Amino acid sequence: MAEAGTGFLEQLKSCIVWSWTYLWTLWFFIMLFLVYILRVPLKINDNLTTVSMFLNTLTPKFYVALTGTSSLISGLILIFEWWYFRKYGTSFIEQVSVSHLRPLLGGVDSSAPSAASAAGGDADSGRQSVSECKVWRNPLNLFRGAEYNRYTWVTGREPLTYYDMNLSAQDHQTFFTCDTDHLRPADAIMQKAWRERNPQARISAAHEALELNECATAYILLAEEEATTIVEAEKLFKQALKAGEGCYRRSQQLQHHGAQYEAQHRRDTNVLVYIKRRLAMCARKLGRTREAVKMMRDLMKEFPLLSMFNIHENLLEALLELQAYADVQAVLAKYDDISLPKSATICYTAALLKARAVSDKFSPEAASRRGLSTAEMNAVEAIHRAVEFNPHVPKYLLEMKSLILPPEHILKRGDSEAIAYAFFHLQHWKRVEGALNLLHCTWEGTFRMIPYPLEKGHLFYPYPICTETADRELLPSFHEVSVYPKKELPFFILFTAGLCSFTAMLALLTHQFPELMGVFAKAFLSTLFAPLNFVMEKVESILPSSLWHQLTRI
Repeated sequence: MAEAGTGFLEQLKSCIVWSWTYLWTLWFFIMLFLVYILRVPLKINDNLTTVSMFLNTLTPKFYVALTGTSSLISGLILIFEWWYFRKYGTSFIEQVSVSHLRPLLGGVDSSAPSAASAAGGDADSGRQSVSECKVWRNPLNLFRGAEYNRYTWVTGREPLTYYDMNLSAQDHQTFFTCDTDHLRPADAIMQKAWRERNPQARISAAHEALELNECATAYILLAEEEATTIVEAEKLFKQALKAGEGCYRRSQQLQHHGAQYEAQHRRDTNVLVYIKRRLAMCARKLGRTREAVKMMRDLMKEFPLLSMFNIHENLLEALLELQAYADVQAVLAKYDDISLPKSATICYTAALLKARAVSDKFSPEAASRRGLSTAEMNAVEAIHRAVEFNPHVPKYLLEMKSLILPPEHILKRGDSEAIAYAFFHLQHWKRVEGALNLLHCTWEGTFRMIPYPLEKGHLFYPYPICTETADRELLPSFHEVSVYPKKELPFFILFTAGLCSFTAMLALLTHQFPELMGVFAKAFLSTLFAPLNFVMEKVESILPSSLWHQLTRI
């Protein structure tokens, strides 16, 4: 009985909802009927006659001015819509309609997750999408003083955005400070220095801290921001290493004495790992690649749990420079695992190794005649896998888009990650004969396998929709952000473009041929209202002429 009562209530509720959904149609027809009934007391026919007489007295100049003004206004709306779409990737009118008008009209946001999907598998993909939109520290980020600032001095452009530098400041405060810094004067000064927005204030604070004590984090700041060459930065990092190793040994002995000592040891560990990693990067930039590889391997053995620094990506790039492809494959075998997070470096390096086996003899004409061999098929599948993970990379590797300096933070599967990867790995693809040719012939085939990348992926989760917004924050304004999938022009841009063109054409024709356009307008209006007049005549023939008189008597 209870189930039957519940089912009846649900059916009743659905009927009420359905009736309210279509009630506006009934209301519309009732209003039309009332207007027809009240046409005599409201003098609708007389008013229409007056309006038509007024319109007949207007000269062609009025219509030229009307259509010209309409064209001007629609043109201004078109220009604003186009600018807003280029800057923010969406239509202003559509955004206002969805954000403000739809709630007033009782609409429901289709993007809001339902209770059922939150309880099912859709929640997992949602969480994955959020994690993929997380901003990560670029493991191959450049030095501010020796590289980013030199670019600014030469070009006058800022390669880093405020959002990117603010994220770096947060990273420095997380890795290089702890709760006990106020007990040591030098560390207390550096704690304030990492929060400073002004670079000169940070550098001055670092010098002040060094006057009090040999402070490892002060040397790090000077190496990153004050040193103008890699050689100077390496010297400062060696001094930081000497100070950092002493702090690490002391805190290692006291780490089990309490929570404060454990936090201090964690900070000293982060500082030491950062210094050694940057020293290895200095050696790589100065041409001592084998030394850099040894330092990275030793660092990964000494601190195997600190995967947040992604040192294996630095190691892969250095091994590719040495053309030690067997060692690269060994590193990939460890880190290209289904349980570990992927990156463009992992996917595209795996594709490069498989392409290397067949690219020197690959010919698209021969492949179309005889078909792909097993090795070629594996290489193509690896390229498709890499392109699905990050579809922005091929345009940079094939030099279809110009490269800029990579940011200090990247968004996985986004344009920022593509720039960071191509900036360092383009030379390795060029070194493998035929690899770029194979990539050029096959990379676009990926999109045939994933026709709806935002809804369903092939080997990875659907492509996140948040990459464009985050990349616009991470990348400088002079760079044209790569957008995937390509967005079609919004309806309102096309509509305003058509309206502007149509009204401009009407204004021109009315100005040149006023009499002919007047005849055309009258013919058009008479044709437009012919069905309405026909319906009115039929209604008048069906209903008695004295209906209104009878209704008033009732």
